[in-house]
Amino acid sequence: MYKILNFFMILVIIFFIVNTYFYYFSNKNIRKNNFNRTNIEQLLQEKTKDLPILYNDTENVIEFNNSLKNENENNKKRSFWDLLNSK
Repeated sequence: MYKILNFFMILVIIFFIVNTYFYYFSNKNIRKNNFNRTNIEQLLQEKTKDLPILYNDTENVIEFNNSLKNENENNKKRSFWDLLNSK
């Protein structure tokens, strides 16, 4: 039973690899990739020409928070290395 199952799985794997190989190296796929590579700039221009321009509304919205400096000043000294030292 296991031999039949193993044989079937090997056939499925081989079938998948062969199909992938033939698709990847097919003329249709190669032509499609070459077309996309040569016309990428034109395609980008066509897609971006109708995008709206958004105005900047972030003036004076972000306030600098200085609490990190205050927090660092209030921290205790770490004593991890002191635990490793022998007394």
